[in-house]
Amino acid sequence: MSTADLNAGPSPFAAHRRHTLWWAFLLHRISGLLLALFLPFHFLVLGLAIEGSARLDSFLAWADRPLVKLAETGLVFLLAVHMAGGLRLLALELLAWRSWQKNVAAIAAGFAVCAALLFLLSAW
Repeated sequence: MSTADLNAGPSPFAAHRRHTLWWAFLLHRISGLLLALFLPFHFLVLGLAIEGSARLDSFLAWADRPLVKLAETGLVFLLAVHMAGGLRLLALELLAWRSWQKNVAAIAAGFAVCAALLFLLSAW
């Protein structure tokens, strides 16, 4: 084996990375990172509320735009994915392993999509 083979690392499509639960892990990590990036903006808006109702009202008027509603739908999706992923991890830690846990990961993803779609429908 050459040194180039050693430095290349595992293929991004290695067998373990095609597994459903690996994708659930990755989605949980990415949703957590994106939610952490969102927090400073959330605190900024909370700060607007402290500064006065006029500044908050102007922000809320801006937030009523369709593109912002779509971004909020993405946020709800990230929250639902992260919550479902956390519940999956709790089950993994506290319950015995079962072969149906792949199905639970798929159900959790379906739950996240449904939650985001329900939010989108209620936002319009």
